[in-house]
Amino acid sequence: MDYYSTLGVSKNASDKELKSAYKKLSMQHHPDRTGGDDAKFKQINEAYSTLKDPQKRQQYDNPPQQQYSQGFGPNGFQGMGGFEDLFSNFGFNMQGRQQQRNPDVTIAARITLEEAYTGKQMIASYRLRTGKEEVVEIKIPAGAHSGNTIRYQGFGEEGMAGPRGNLNVRIEVVPHSFFSVDGINLHCKANTNIFDFIIGGSTTINTVDGGKVKVSIPAGTSPGTKFSIHGYGMPDLRTGRRGNLYVTINGNVPKTLSQDEVIVLQKMRKRLDKKSVD
Repeated sequence: MDYYSTLGVSKNASDKELKSAYKKLSMQHHPDRTGGDDAKFKQINEAYSTLKDPQKRQQYDNPPQQQYSQGFGPNGFQGMGGFEDLFSNFGFNMQGRQQQRNPDVTIAARITLEEAYTGKQMIASYRLRTGKEEVVEIKIPAGAHSGNTIRYQGFGEEGMAGPRGNLNVRIEVVPHSFFSVDGINLHCKANTNIFDFIIGGSTTINTVDGGKVKVSIPAGTSPGTKFSIHGYGMPDLRTGRRGNLYVTINGNVPKTLSQDEVIVLQKMRKRLDKKSVD
C-alpha cells in the first residue's frame, strides 16, 4: 500500500495538506456513514499515522534494502514467513487453538451537554504501547451520556500474535451551569417577580438546543412550583424521543420600593388579611 496514494497527496505534501486530506477522506469512508468502507478507513488511518510523524515518514520514504526478494529463493518461500506465520494471519497457532486477542485501549471523550444533545464527530489520537500513534474519527450519537462506551473493533493494541484489541471510548459529559440531567429529562431553575405569582404572568427559559420556551405562570401560583415542559429534554439514545424539561420557578423580592408602591402593597395585605379572617 502506497501511503501517499492512499491519502491522494504527493510525496512532497506539507503537514497541512496531509491533515486536510486525512480529514476529508476519513469523513468520506467512515464505516458509520452510508457507503462507508471499514477497510479503506483503516488504511487511511494507517497512512496518516505514519506520514504525520516526521521520523516515521523519513523511515517510510527511505526503507532499508531488503536482504532477499519476494517469491522463490534459495531457501524456498522467501519474504512470506513460515507456515506458522501463515496460520497466525488467520488467528490460529500451529496447534489449531485460536490466539488471544491483543489488549483493548480505553480513552475518554469529554463533551458538553449541548454536544451530547446534537451528537458530535471528533478526531481522537492515542498512543499504543509499541509507540505507534493512532488517529481515529469518533462519532458520538445524539443522546449519549456519561458512562456510555463506544467500541471500535480492531483499533486497540497490536504487536503480539493474535488479532488487534478494540478501542473503547468512554463518554464524559461536562456538568452544565444551568441544566442538571436525570436520564433523558432536564431540570433547571428560573426566577420571576412576585407579582407573576399573585396576578399571573410568564417567563422565558433558554433550552439546550439554543432556543427559548415560554412558561406561563397562573395567578395564585406558589414560589417553588415545578412546571413540566414536554419534549424539551434530551433525546433517547435508542429511539430519539425527547424527554421533558422541568422548571422550578422562584420569586424575586424587590429590595427597594417607592412610597406609593408601599402604600399599594399595604392596602393589598389588609384586604388579604380580611379575606383570610372571613
